[in-house]
Order: sequence, then structure tokens, then C-alpha cells
Amino acid sequence: MRSRSVLIEAPAKINLRLCVLARESSGFHQIETIFCAISLADRLSVEPADGLYLHVEGAGTGSVTDNLVFRAAERFYAAWGHPPGARITLQKFIPVAAGLGGGSTDAAATLLALNRLHGHPFDRAALLTLGAELGSDVPFFLGGSPWALAWGRGERLLALPPLPRRPLVIAWPGRGTATVDAYRELDRVRGKHWPSVPLVLGPAQLDRWPALEALATNDFEPWALEAIPELQHIRARLQELGARVARLTGTGSAMFGLFDTSDAATTAVDVLAGEGWAAWAVHTLESLPAPVEMGRVGHP
Repeated sequence: MRSRSVLIEAPAKINLRLCVLARESSGFHQIETIFCAISLADRLSVEPADGLYLHVEGAGTGSVTDNLVFRAAERFYAAWGHPPGARITLQKFIPVAAGLGGGSTDAAATLLALNRLHGHPFDRAALLTLGAELGSDVPFFLGGSPWALAWGRGERLLALPPLPRRPLVIAWPGRGTATVDAYRELDRVRGKHWPSVPLVLGPAQLDRWPALEALATNDFEPWALEAIPELQHIRARLQELGARVARLTGTGSAMFGLFDTSDAATTAVDVLAGEGWAAWAVHTLESLPAPVEMGRVGHP
């Protein structure tokens, strides 16, 4: 016999498009981005406990109290008005500081799992509010759709109908980038010369892969290619191996390559891994994972 628990996968994301539009007086930047959730995922489980505990399996996550999972749990119980009561286990598979949204998706998964564990004290709108307080990318993972067009700081979302599943490769040079450095360098290079308005994107540009491929861009890519020269080789190899699009995701340091077939993606991973790079053959998602409650004997 073991206690009731809730399990959930926390998927990574890529930014098929990421444009920085303007800097606010507060110092934050306005962006336009297309989010897409992918099958590379962390795993999280929660079960009732006296107090709040977090166990993390995986390197590079920092101290427990600084972890977004722990902070999300604290925020959940504070908003609910009840004392903390959960033991959380996080298994990390998404590389850290890679532009894949690992911390944000873990925070969202924590909110969803705790909400399920405690009988849904919050509706989705309330969870979205809690998520936005934790980070700009967190609401995407709470929004219910694996695809979204986002503005503002990334928290203003328009859910998009999922496209057919697409094979892709995630390649990572083994070291991360700092988001604050990426924005600082972009400010330095651009000065006051910012795009004035975002693109007007209509349904015809967002409902099929060829149109989305044409929109793929990332304003941080020139900076990242200079800051981490290995990315130039990784991007070139992805293109040589058949990627339709090879782009930086987020502020880096991971790159993604869109492939036509799973076999081509697997071959690319084999080549990249043989050269010493971390690489994963994954695919885009057609739905976001939901929390699953396990009974006392370990069955849903």
C-alpha cells in the first residue's frame, strides 16, 4: 500500500518565432512569439505530506528553495489559504538554461498537480493568474493548448489549433545562456531602433507547416551564435542532415531542427551524438499532458 499521488509530465517548448518588439519603461521587453510544446519532458509527482518537501533528480537545478517548483507550491498554498502539505518529486530531463522552458513547465505542472491532489480549489483562470506571477512563460503551459501565439512579455496568449505532429531534433551544446545577458546585448546592438509593431498574423499563416516554417525566426540567434560558437556548427549540421528549419529556441542555448520524417530525425541525433553533442529526437505535441491521480495500490 502506498499513499495517493498525482503524476504529470511537464513538456518542453520551442519558439518557432521570437521577435523582440520594444523595451518598456520598467525594463521589460515586449515580444511576439509562437510557442509549441514538444515531447521532451520532465516528470513530476506529488503526494500528501505534513509540510512541503521537494526532491529533485537531475543536475543543474540549484537549491531546493530557489527551484520554481518549490516557489510554485508555496504560491499555491498561500493563495489557497491552507498550510503546505505535499511531497514533490521532480525528475529532470530538459536541459537547464537552454531556452526550452524547463523551469516554467515544471512550475505549471506543480500548480496543475497540486490542484488535482487537493480537489481542484482553483479554476483555470485562477491558475493562469498564479502562473503569470511565477514567470512569463508559465501561463502557456497552463493554457490547455500545445500551440499559442503570445505577446506582451509572453503572458498574453491566443491558443492555436494544433498542427499535425512533426518530428524534430533538439540539440544542445552542453552549456546554457543567461536571459538577462541576451536582452542586454540586444539592447546594446539595437539601441533605439526597434520594430514599431508586430506582424499581423492571420489564420492562413498559422494553420499549416509551410507557412509557419516561413515565419520561423529568432532575434536572439545572432547574439547566441557569437556567444556560443559551437551553435554555428550545430545549426549547419542540422541543415546538412535535412532540417527544413534550424533555429535557436528562446534565448538559447538549445537549437531545434524540423524534419520531415522520424527516421531522418533519428539519423540526425545519431550523427550529432557521435560528434559529442547532446541531442534528442522528439516531436511536437497535439495536446498537453494532464495530471493523473494514482490510487493507493498504484493504479489510476
